[in-house]
Amino acid sequence: MLSRVGDKWSVLVIVELASGVRRFRELQRAIDGISQRMLTLTVRRLERDGLVTRTVYPTVPAQVTYELTATGSSLTHLVKQLADWSLEHRDSIGQSRTAYDAQNPDHDIR
Repeated sequence: MLSRVGDKWSVLVIVELASGVRRFRELQRAIDGISQRMLTLTVRRLERDGLVTRTVYPTVPAQVTYELTATGSSLTHLVKQLADWSLEHRDSIGQSRTAYDAQNPDHDIR
């Protein structure tokens, strides 16, 4: 479960859905850099884990929406804290990585 919740795309989907119901394209536009395939996999995994509900409306073309379940909603405050922490420390972590890479040019850690 930690690998799912800690996954970059899952965190971003959960944060976006914390604001309410979203259609697939709305999610894709809101999450910078996610491909259609990766978004599809991510929401399916979150649905399988019981964190997201997928609703298909019988329209032409079919309209699909996603929303957090009660379990998914209970996770949002933790995920938002993680996202806020990462934004707050992004610069210092980047500087640490640059310094480490300069001191260890032959490493393959990424």
